[in-house]
Amino acid sequence: MLLWLNIAQLILYIGLLALAGQGALYVLAGAGRQRNLFYQLFQMVNRPWIALGRWLAPRALAPRTHPFVAFCLMAALYLAVTLAKIEHCLTIGVEACR
Repeated sequence: MLLWLNIAQLILYIGLLALAGQGALYVLAGAGRQRNLFYQLFQMVNRPWIALGRWLAPRALAPRTHPFVAFCLMAALYLAVTLAKIEHCLTIGVEACR
């Protein structure tokens, strides 16, 4: 159980950092961001998360807000997995979680 919680937490953490990096490059690179290699890399990594955000977002939201929806969703999932991991570690004993 602990292994699966660690894997889920790691996948969410990588996705959150990639979305944060894409957001930072969105601001810093300006109009030339589509030619930026790292921005393109972040777009490929974040494609599944943004698609999930697009699917969950109401139709009234502009498409440029879908990455923000994905970030909020992933942050909530990361918090839930972290709380589940803490509960599991308290149940089996803190020494067993190392």
